[in-house]
Amino acid sequence: MAFETIVTDLSSRGVASITLNRPDRGNALSSQMLGELIAHLSALASDPQARLVILRANGKHFCSGADVAPKQEDPSAPKVSLSDFLQELDQFPKPVICVVQGGAIGAGAALASCCDVTLADPDAFFSVPEVRLGIVPGGVVPVLLRALGPRNLRRYALSGERIKAPEAKAMGLVHEVHRAEEMEAALVELVEAFLLGAPGAQALTKAQIGSFDDVSVREMKQASQHRAPGHGIKTPEAQEGIAAFKEKRKPNWYVAQ
Repeated sequence: MAFETIVTDLSSRGVASITLNRPDRGNALSSQMLGELIAHLSALASDPQARLVILRANGKHFCSGADVAPKQEDPSAPKVSLSDFLQELDQFPKPVICVVQGGAIGAGAALASCCDVTLADPDAFFSVPEVRLGIVPGGVVPVLLRALGPRNLRRYALSGERIKAPEAKAMGLVHEVHRAEEMEAALVELVEAFLLGAPGAQALTKAQIGSFDDVSVREMKQASQHRAPGHGIKTPEAQEGIAAFKEKRKPNWYVAQ
């Protein structure tokens, strides 16, 4: 199957690679990319040759979040939500390793939170900056809450501050931090560890762990649907926040000293 926004590969040992490939947009998650990711994950889930997935990205940033300025897409194409994709990724029955460089922002941080192992470059960072744009995070909150804990999420979701990779490791969002020249060796070690596990047992263990989650990813759609009314991207706050971001200025709610 040919894709436009992702690059895929499956090795003879069953290691599937998925690479986000919109570097000019910071690998922002468009509806098309979400649809292609779901389609490929669904195919890999039922492919007995695929044993695990390595998820990474081309370009400076791993994922700059949801695409707030998507290109004109085919109106007849099925609409795919971020919650649909995060649920598919979180419940994927095989191990998923995520490799983060640059920024994992908003939905990008949620994506990393749904993977079984997250590796990051020392200069990588994670953030939940929606409030700085006048937007409520909504459906990404459940998985970020699970990864960061309520105390950490309150700080970083309310301030929009960046979480540097070493800090993210201390909080539990990142498992290991490796420089670029060390990353491939770390991946080889992880792949060997996962390939020693029986595929059926891994799938059942992952499902069992998921059933005991304090915050279930199945609640993401509900969280998104119950977002406070009047806080989407068309509100005055969001319009001002997005405009300020594009114009590289402070929004009008910022009070200077």
